[in-house]
Amino acid sequence: MIRRVNLAGNPNLGVSLAATDKVALAPPNLGEKMVQVVEECLEVPVIKTPISGSSLAGALAVGNSRGILVSKYAFDKEIKTITESGLKVERIPDRLTAVGNIILANDHGALVNPLLSEEAMEVVSETLDVDVVRSSIANFKITGSVAVATNKGVLVHPSSTPKELEFMEKTMKVPADIGTVNQGTKLVGAGTVANSNGVLVGENTTGPEMARIEESLGFLEELL
Repeated sequence: MIRRVNLAGNPNLGVSLAATDKVALAPPNLGEKMVQVVEECLEVPVIKTPISGSSLAGALAVGNSRGILVSKYAFDKEIKTITESGLKVERIPDRLTAVGNIILANDHGALVNPLLSEEAMEVVSETLDVDVVRSSIANFKITGSVAVATNKGVLVHPSSTPKELEFMEKTMKVPADIGTVNQGTKLVGAGTVANSNGVLVGENTTGPEMARIEESLGFLEELL
């Protein structure tokens, strides 16, 4: 399922929301109507919690079905709220705190900012139980902002090269393709929230963009 929504007029859903095949993390002030939209589309429960005292869960958290990674400044009570869902939660011990912007992950692999430390890479690997590779995408180090990955596919910045797409497919072990969101926005990770069950995009996303997103993330196959 794919839905077009804005959060309080903001189409950059991937900055405020983080999703896996187990849960979705959302700002504590998210209205119940929007909680219902997220749960119906992604088919997972919503956990409303700040991360490091901020409402930008999508920028400050990332994960997969096995665990969640958060900023090193996340509070103990925030981590406790997430762990109550049964997921392992770990802080990234690095100066790069916007982990949702610098880590792209699914259940098969993780692609991270080339500046991430060895210690942080070990935490990513152990928490998510995946192989971790340093790489940029389309000359951007913010791998979590320029791409969105699920266990069915990866949607990537349109300037990504065929070689980069091939590398991502090898790392994430799912098909990868380019696209945009919100009438040409190239930072698809910042403008999209997705898991294996559904996709949320901003209201400005066009019909052709939606079709490309559905195809890249493996949803058109379900309709055939």
